Amino acid sequence: MKRELMAVIEQVGREKGIDKHRVLAAVESALLTAAKKRYGNNENIQVQIDPETGEISIVSLKTIADQITDANAQISLDEARAIDGEAELGDEIGSLIDVEEFGRIAAQAAKQVICQKVREATWEAVEREYSKREGELVHGIILGQERRNYLVEIGKTEAVLPVHEQIPREVHRRGDRVRALLLEVRRTPKDVQVVLSRAHPQFVVKLFQLEVPEVTEKILEIKGVVREPGDRTKIAVFSRDKAVDPVGACVGIKGSRVQAIVRELKGEKIDIIPWTTDPRVFIGEALNPASIEKVGIDEEKKAALVVVADSQLSLAIGKNGQNVRLAAKLTGWKIDIISVSEYEKEKLEREREIKAALAEETAAQLEQETGAEKPSSTMAGDGETGEEFEVASGETVESGEASVTNHNASL
Repeated sequence: MKRELMAVIEQVGREKGIDKHRVLAAVESALLTAAKKRYGNNENIQVQIDPETGEISIVSLKTIADQITDANAQISLDEARAIDGEAELGDEIGSLIDVEEFGRIAAQAAKQVICQKVREATWEAVEREYSKREGELVHGIILGQERRNYLVEIGKTEAVLPVHEQIPREVHRRGDRVRALLLEVRRTPKDVQVVLSRAHPQFVVKLFQLEVPEVTEKILEIKGVVREPGDRTKIAVFSRDKAVDPVGACVGIKGSRVQAIVRELKGEKIDIIPWTTDPRVFIGEALNPASIEKVGIDEEKKAALVVVADSQLSLAIGKNGQNVRLAAKLTGWKIDIISVSEYEKEKLEREREIKAALAEETAAQLEQETGAEKPSSTMAGDGETGEEFEVASGETVESGEASVTNHNASL
C-alpha cells in the first residue's frame, strides 16, 4: 500500500510536471478532509506522510483535562493514562486513526480533494513554464476540434488555437503537426489556457528568424510587419551591414527562404521591403509590386500623394484596397493614389486657376493705377483750364466708345 502510494505520487509528478512534495501535500490535505468528514470538523486531526517510506500517520489530538467540556477536543486523565502512563493534566495526547475506518463517503471526498489539488498544481506548473515562453514559436500535434477551435498538444499540456487566430480557409486534421506562435497564457477560474496563433504578424517574424540566419545574428533587423492573414504580408527589413542586401537575404537563393515561409502560410503573398528613413522612398517601396512615378508628402499632416501610371493604378490600390491599406499601416502615413492622367488633368486645372488669379490681380492693379491718375487731371486753377478738361474728357469718352466698337467688330 505504502509503496503503491509513493509510486502513484511519483508518476503523477512526472506526468504533470509537478514537484513530488506538492502531490504529497495534496494527498495529506485530502486525507485530512476525509478524516474531518468522518469524525467531525471540531476534531483536532493531523495528517503526515513520510516522503521516503510513504507511511501515513493520522492522529487525533486531545487535551488532557480534569473536567470534560468538549469531548471532541478533550480527554480525561484516566483515559489518557490508559494510552500513556506518564500523561499529565494539560498535555496533548494523540490516538492513531486507521485509514480503513474512513468509509466510502470519506474516501470519495478524499479522492475529489486529491484531484482538485493535483489540477491546481498542474495549472500552476503550466502557467510557470509557458508564461516565460510567450512570443516564442512552438510545435504541436492537432488533437481535434472543439467549437471551431483546434486543440493542440504541446509538450505536457494542451493548447488552444482559436478560430480568430487561425489562417482563413486553413484546415487541419487530427494528428497533423503544426507550428504556431505562443500568444499568451490565460488564467481562468476553471483552468489555465495556453493560446496559440497563426494569424498574428509576430508569427511571420518568428518564421523569418527561423529561415533567415542574418535576422537571428542581428545583421538584419525587421522594422515592421503588417498582415492580412491568408492574403498578403508586408515586412520592412533593414541591413546593418552595407554588404548584405536585406531583400536578397530574406528571399534566399532562387527564393528558397521566402518560399519555405510561404508554404508554412499556405500560399500567403509576402512583400519584402527595404526600410529607409526617407519617407518618399519608403512609401514608394511599401506599395510594391506597383511601380511608382512620383511621391509628394505633407509632413505636418503625415499624408502622402502617390502618382502611378494608369496601368499601375489598380495594382497599387490592390484588391478591395488591400495593398494601399497595408502600405499605410506599415509606413504610418495616410496615402492617396492617383493616376498620371488624373494628375496631369489636375495640374492643368491648377495652372489655369493660377493664371486666372494672376490676371485678376494684374487687372486690379491697373484699375488702382488708373484711378490714382484721374484726380490729378481734374484740378483747375481758372476757367480756361476747366474748359480744357471738359474737352479732354469728351475726347476720352469718344475714344473709349471707339475702342469698344472696334473690339466688338474684331469678335
